Formats: sequence, C-alpha cells, structure tokens
Amino acid sequence: MFKEMRRKDRALSKPDIERIMEEAEYGVMSFMDINGYPYGVPLSFVMINEKIYFHCAANTGHKVENIRSNPKVCFTVVGYTEPLPDKFATVYESVIAFGTAKEVAGETKKSALKKLIEKYSRDYMESGLQYIEIMLEKTSVFEISIDHITGKARPK
Repeated sequence: MFKEMRRKDRALSKPDIERIMEEAEYGVMSFMDINGYPYGVPLSFVMINEKIYFHCAANTGHKVENIRSNPKVCFTVVGYTEPLPDKFATVYESVIAFGTAKEVAGETKKSALKKLIEKYSRDYMESGLQYIEIMLEKTSVFEISIDHITGKARPK
C-alpha cells in the first residue's frame, strides 16, 4: 500500500524518528478537501504513545470539515536543515507519517492539551493548565493513528 523509500541508505531508525517528532516545532498535515483539492496546514503538535495530537477551534474550520469528510491524512515534519551551496545539496532530516485522524474527548483530550503546554509553554504550566480548563469546550483535539511512518536524512 505504501511505497518503499527509494534511498534506503538514508532511512532513519525509530529512535531518530521519535527524536525529530519530539524536537520539531511544527508539522504540516495534508489531506484532500471536500472539493478534491490537496490542502496542507502547519500545526503545533505532540506525539504521545506513537500517536500525533493537535488542537484547533471546536467544530469549525477547513481542517475539521475535511477530516470529518475523509479522515486519511499525511503528516510531515522537517527537523534540522543546512544548505550545502558548494554541493548543490542540503543536509536534512524529515519524517512522514500516514494515518487516520479522529477527534478525541475526555482524559485523552486533556492529556494531549497538557502535553502541548509542556512542549510549547513549559515555563507557564500553572497558567496553561488554567487556560485548558477555561478553553476546553471551545477546543477540539484530534489524534492521528499512524498507519505508516518513515524518516529520512542526509547527514553532513
């Protein structure tokens, strides 16, 4: 179902994939919209137990509408990059995950929001937890169950 990586010599190990997913500031989720156009949107995210979580406004917007129509998504993360001008190349590391997105609720939702605060606002945990409680009903959290994930890099 999923194509094999052409440059297998550049494939990353599972620990390297997990490191990139933990360190990356954002990823781009792509899917087909209800009009048949591809759509990619940058997102803040966390990975918990081999699942990707992101948040958005509750029950509104292009993402929510299209995930409910077709939950199959591709999630791309770019880690470290460095252009090598004299070699007409780039040092890079990236991860691509294919999966199915679904909205989550209850403790799963709260746990994902807490992990997002830990990742992006660690110095403001107390006020972040209060913010979660205030905004909980106005926020949707989605989980991407990963069907296939690969990582690739060109080292120096």
